Amino acid sequence: MHRVAHPAIDPVKLEVFHHLLGAYCEEAGARLRLSAISPNIRERADYSVAVFDRKARLVAQAAHIPVHLGSAGEAVHAVRRELELEPGDVAILNDPYCGGTHLPDVTMVRPVFAKGSAAKKSREPEWFVVNRAHHADIGGATPGSMGIERDLFAEGLVLPPVHLRRRGELQSDLMRLLSRNVRGADERLIDLAAQEASLAQLEQRLHAMVDEHGRTTVRRTTSALMDYTERAGRALLQTLKNGTYRAHDFLDGDGITEQRLRLDLVLRMHKDRVEFDWTRTCDQAQGGVNANPGIVMAACVYSLRCLCPGRLPTNDGLFRLLRLATRPGSLVDPHSPAPVAGGNVETSQRLVDVCLQALSSAAPKRVPAASAGTMSNLTFGGLTRSGREFASYETLPGGAGASASHDGQSAIQTHMTNTRNTPIEELEQRAPLRIRALSIRRGSGGGGKHRGGDGLVKEIEVLAPLRGAFLGERHINGPPGAAGGEAGAKGRLFVERGGSGRKKLPAKTSFELAAGDVITVATPGGGGHGKA
Repeated sequence: MHRVAHPAIDPVKLEVFHHLLGAYCEEAGARLRLSAISPNIRERADYSVAVFDRKARLVAQAAHIPVHLGSAGEAVHAVRRELELEPGDVAILNDPYCGGTHLPDVTMVRPVFAKGSAAKKSREPEWFVVNRAHHADIGGATPGSMGIERDLFAEGLVLPPVHLRRRGELQSDLMRLLSRNVRGADERLIDLAAQEASLAQLEQRLHAMVDEHGRTTVRRTTSALMDYTERAGRALLQTLKNGTYRAHDFLDGDGITEQRLRLDLVLRMHKDRVEFDWTRTCDQAQGGVNANPGIVMAACVYSLRCLCPGRLPTNDGLFRLLRLATRPGSLVDPHSPAPVAGGNVETSQRLVDVCLQALSSAAPKRVPAASAGTMSNLTFGGLTRSGREFASYETLPGGAGASASHDGQSAIQTHMTNTRNTPIEELEQRAPLRIRALSIRRGSGGGGKHRGGDGLVKEIEVLAPLRGAFLGERHINGPPGAAGGEAGAKGRLFVERGGSGRKKLPAKTSFELAAGDVITVATPGGGGHGKA
């Protein structure tokens, strides 16, 4: 029996489909942002959107949050494994041990079934459309659900893959359960509705594409896109030096103990694949800096993607080039119910630092100095002046590392995050807070032939009793430079109470504040590149 030979896909059609699918995801993301009401989603754009095919392979994504998108495939696999799916269904989850990242990141998966005669031939979804959004609170012991806790249950409400809708019907019992376990429930529910609207729009676009081009053409072209990315990725590997490279770095601690936590990588570079071996990494932590393998894979894929051409489609073809090894019970493959709130935001950044450190040996002069290496997560919660419960979450940018040809940018989100600034007016309107200063932290970038970018300084005065938490990194050693460049300045966190002067706080801490107290965050600068 001879296999029917299909004609080669027109490169122009391939390019059109690449941009078309990416535009669908961007449009769905815009609908999510404009429909949500929380500053974290509407203003900071802390969300991501992607499309997976019937085999749960990443087809396309928008240029949103790398740590979300690199690990979203685990959510699709978890939903397929745990649930029977029918037209009109929508699944929801946040369990880090079953497809999630950390609890505030709520993931929705909507199966998209073929229409008409094609639907009668197959009861399996043709696509899976996915979004993931960080909610400002998902319950737990600390407002913002990003506190220093000892297990997952203290971090917030855990949702394994469950039906949010069955055959189009909203599961009201689930919504009542969720509402009763989070702060600012009204805001959470509207944001969830925005996530649903986003996926519904994305489904409509995919149906329209199939109606225009035909199911067979769409399947062949999307598969060809993934194959193209794989070929281009392998061509990149041909330009890198084969061999085994080692790199390591440390987290400052886990918020419970001050013991530094070692991340250890053995990178094996082959002509046709890259092996990321993290099995020598330290045991899982007591505090919430543990990262599941999905986050580790996201960091590895992102690091490799940084060396690829900018126009290369990001899809399953890139994942095919990687082999990942972790050790169960370690910081990068913890056992449930180890806490994970900071693994998604802080450990992911350090994983990238270590990956790039190793890749710099295989790709000399192509890897920049270390960036801030932290998202500097700040949360507040309490009551507004009107007595309404609220929770606030934001990440604060730092300095980007310098490269062999350019200075690093200042006060910018880097690597595994890609969010915006929270407008001062928005924060002050919604919460009993006053922003006393928001400025560039001049001189915090590392020196060198090319200087690292500067971090920022933010001073926040509390106008009513509040509880809060901070999760940060690079407070012990600043981000290292490269090729003889100097390290960037270390991060700092201070509190001022009753005019008694500033007191330094640790990089990971929960706190209670009285009216008049002032929190000051100084984020790290980026490392410099080359000798001055």
